[in-house]
Amino acid sequence: MDAPKNSDARTHTLQDLLAVMAKLRTPNEGCPWDLEQTFATIAPYTIEEAYEVADAIARADMPDLKDELGDLLFQVVYHSQIAQEQGAFAFDDVVHGITTKMIRRHPHVFGTPEERAAGAAPGFWERIKAAERAQKAAERGDPSASSAPVPQAGVLDGVPVSLPALTRAVKLQDKAARVGFDWPGLAPVLDKVREEIAELDEALASADHDQAMEEFGDLLFVMANVARHLRIDPEAAVRAANAKFTRRFAHIEQRLGADNRRPEQSTLEEMDRLWNEAKALEKANNASRT
Repeated sequence: MDAPKNSDARTHTLQDLLAVMAKLRTPNEGCPWDLEQTFATIAPYTIEEAYEVADAIARADMPDLKDELGDLLFQVVYHSQIAQEQGAFAFDDVVHGITTKMIRRHPHVFGTPEERAAGAAPGFWERIKAAERAQKAAERGDPSASSAPVPQAGVLDGVPVSLPALTRAVKLQDKAARVGFDWPGLAPVLDKVREEIAELDEALASADHDQAMEEFGDLLFVMANVARHLRIDPEAAVRAANAKFTRRFAHIEQRLGADNRRPEQSTLEEMDRLWNEAKALEKANNASRT
């Protein structure tokens, strides 16, 4: 199928998008840049698009969310096209796989009358995923997989190493908490924060960089636990802090720019004063909206 022409006369479909992707990857006719890409070179864009979806959600920007979801969908189409060219799988296989998986993992919704009546029994999700792992082993040619019992999954299995570190920390802690390995409340977690800060101070005093790095990692890990107990997404919290820093520093640049100066032509004391000015303006603006 030829790629559709650029027109607003009709609503494009998923098949149109697949045709566009195939055309971009057609030798001698497609886009030279797209033809050079591989799974590895496209993967960073896939991650970036997922973050941009999250950013649009955080800003409650529905038009932007629509666009970013399209960009993310294009990443799925892109990877599927490369896989099809290699004879590995096609986009339809991706759709079939995820649909089958969701039906299989929700017997309390799509199962037999008895399964639906039983509801979401404790541990069913882990048992289903363990069975899926055994099935994958069999499909990959492990001769013992079909006769071997379903392997007992480790408590922390299934948390991808590729996740952002703070997100993965929360997920690891959450899995451990499900089997009772957790602080009873927020207070002892905050005590642990203070303990980790003291250990970081000791490492800094000894000028041991490797030890300081380890203690700093421990501090971030326990801060992720604080976020989990508060039901705060630590990645979203840091993104908000980044945005706030960017906004306030832009105020410093704007105020200095009014005098035809740049930050490097200022002093720390002056920039601190302008930073506090930005904070005061934000508080006043927030108060006026409430």
